[in-house]
Amino acid sequence: MTKEELWQTVLAQIQFKISKANFATWFKNTEILAKKEGIITVSVPNAFSKEWLEQKYSKFILKTLHNLDREIKEVRYTIDRATLKTSPEEQKTTLPSSQIISDQLEFEEFKINKFTNLNPRYTFENFVVGPFNEMAQAAAWAISETPGTVYNPLFLYGGVGLGKTHLLQAIGNKIIKDSSDKKVKYIPAERFIAGIVNSIRNHNIESFKLEHQKIDVLIIDDIQFLAGKEKTQEEFFHLFNSLYEKDKQIVLSSDCLPKAIPSLEERLRSRFEGGMIADIGLPDYESRLAILKTKTKQRGIDLPEKILSFIAANIKENIRELEGALNRLIAYQRLNSKVPDLEVAKSLLKRIIQTPRKVILPSQLIKLVAEFYDLKEKDLLTPSRKKEIVKPRQVVMYLLREDLKNSYPEIGRKLGGKDHTTVIYGCEKVFEDLKKNESLVEEIRLIRQRIRSG
Repeated sequence: MTKEELWQTVLAQIQFKISKANFATWFKNTEILAKKEGIITVSVPNAFSKEWLEQKYSKFILKTLHNLDREIKEVRYTIDRATLKTSPEEQKTTLPSSQIISDQLEFEEFKINKFTNLNPRYTFENFVVGPFNEMAQAAAWAISETPGTVYNPLFLYGGVGLGKTHLLQAIGNKIIKDSSDKKVKYIPAERFIAGIVNSIRNHNIESFKLEHQKIDVLIIDDIQFLAGKEKTQEEFFHLFNSLYEKDKQIVLSSDCLPKAIPSLEERLRSRFEGGMIADIGLPDYESRLAILKTKTKQRGIDLPEKILSFIAANIKENIRELEGALNRLIAYQRLNSKVPDLEVAKSLLKRIIQTPRKVILPSQLIKLVAEFYDLKEKDLLTPSRKKEIVKPRQVVMYLLREDLKNSYPEIGRKLGGKDHTTVIYGCEKVFEDLKKNESLVEEIRLIRQRIRSG
């Protein structure tokens, strides 16, 4: 069995045991890098994934791998900054993957503070500000200067890979630098949820709450993962109130606005909207180029302007992907002791830049929208006129028309035999609502984001 087959088998078994959100959070962009002398080396995209897999899933992963191959005795995890899959053309310009792996160690994250969970590499000084994030950066800087007095809570939202985590951690790092007596805690929402679940299971939820009530600055990333988790929302509501009443700073991030988070209690939604809400949008070309120049300077690497321009022009929606492309060129330069020219860069980045847009079937889109609105697929196919069903059904009509270019009669057939005039009305209704309903804009953006990510 090849390395790829081994890992795909492990992932398939893990999917049966954990939620889709957990799987997407901790196992996306992971793969087996090496198998040698009974040791499996698994690459992960960042330090948080590495820590989480080591603490929560390592035993199950090892057991599964050992059952598949009795020679496997140990699993190790490493942060893999460069994409190691290469095409035949790319192999001509790169060294063997074993050498790349050893070079990966130079890209390891700074050691994360075990008390705050903060990574010292994330600072305001190396955060590139542009029109797409200037309001979020200004608000973040303001609360780091005087935590608990302005913009409480601060709620940052935006798509994947646009810098929310960097900004959240920059807040925490600056507060600690300026006020060492402040107790700051950065927690990914999934870890917060796991902490509550474990505390309930171990009958020490009061200790958990008391510990968090001592915090001066609470920073929770990806708060949208609280959706649908009633007990966690209840405990977080009481913790939020306790900290807020003591003028303790609360900072939250999400991939969408509070009112676009499905299955979120109204009392929490109200709390989230009670402070400052700032978005981080897509960076324009100039901002993307500035980000690349900043990161090359940080690494002490000099790449030609035309290569940086090529990357900035072709990777438009994700800062993380910009950094991934840059890391690949840096790895090439360090391994070959020479600066790549534009043609070499195009070859190295071909797989990243020319990744085809994910094709989605109408049935998959209907399923995805139903899941987003916490409905069953069959609900969207019924003639029900309930508000909670009509709106998602019209969103499906709109996306089938706008994104998949289906005809009105075809859409009607896919939705249980609706008349084409009903479909036309539904599409026009969504189109008009998008002009005035910010929440709907965010919902459709998030649905499209999930389509892209699979």
